[in-house]
Amino acid sequence: MSSYYSRSPPPLQHPAWAPPQGYHRYQPQPHIPDFAAWGMNDTTAQFGMQLGQSAVAAGHEYVQKNFGGFIPLKHHFNVSNSYVMKKLQILLFPWRHKPWSRRVRRSEAGHTEWQPPRDDINSPDLYIPLMAFVTYILISALQTGLQDRFHPQILGASASRALVVLLLDFLFVKGGCYLLNVQSSSQVTDLVAYGGYKFVGVILTLLSGLVNPSRTIYLLVFAYAFAANAFFLLRSLRSVVLPDLSSATTPVTVSQAQRKRRITFLFLEAVIQVIYMGILVRV
Repeated sequence: MSSYYSRSPPPLQHPAWAPPQGYHRYQPQPHIPDFAAWGMNDTTAQFGMQLGQSAVAAGHEYVQKNFGGFIPLKHHFNVSNSYVMKKLQILLFPWRHKPWSRRVRRSEAGHTEWQPPRDDINSPDLYIPLMAFVTYILISALQTGLQDRFHPQILGASASRALVVLLLDFLFVKGGCYLLNVQSSSQVTDLVAYGGYKFVGVILTLLSGLVNPSRTIYLLVFAYAFAANAFFLLRSLRSVVLPDLSSATTPVTVSQAQRKRRITFLFLEAVIQVIYMGILVRV
């Protein structure tokens, strides 16, 4: 009796389930437009799709060729804390800095390109100009507030004035390079970065006015900031206007007459900074 109850019941056997004939698992299919509803046959539709793909590829190539300077922003924001500190030191005390030539490296594709700012102190960046641009707007608002002239429109007016100055400076350099037939591998963002460094000297001048309201001290600080920025641009833009054959990614030969004209253009760009900075400090 005990052995009878100790036996476990046999497991239940379920027949294996098999899908009926004609059954297919549902798989979502990609949506294909019904071109026939638009009055087009398959041949016309395929031709149109190929034409559209060719147009997109051609547009992408055109953007890369003509507006490539606006795209690789990651390169110009590749900075470190040590780079920022050293760059600010060069911007304020550029007199003894050497060398000024930029470094090149070999990319994975085998092309020669400029090293990022993190690895080359002479490489232009957009981090410092952007931070200086925002700081300039805030200090302008602070100065007007201390003088009981603050209004919310001051922020927009300061930003607009700064953008106009940047645009004028960029057009002057770009136009001069075009007229002088300067063929350089520097991108548009490089020129914007060089133009944005002037905000460091402008901020120094505005801070001197807040700390010491003396007109003489204010003018001396402005003169020094202008001279430092002008000297920095002379040495930095030289790699753009007069590229070094040993470090340029696209070596070119410059005649003696072209060299004189380009040096004159460099001095004009440096001298005209006094006008740009004079506009910016008038808050």
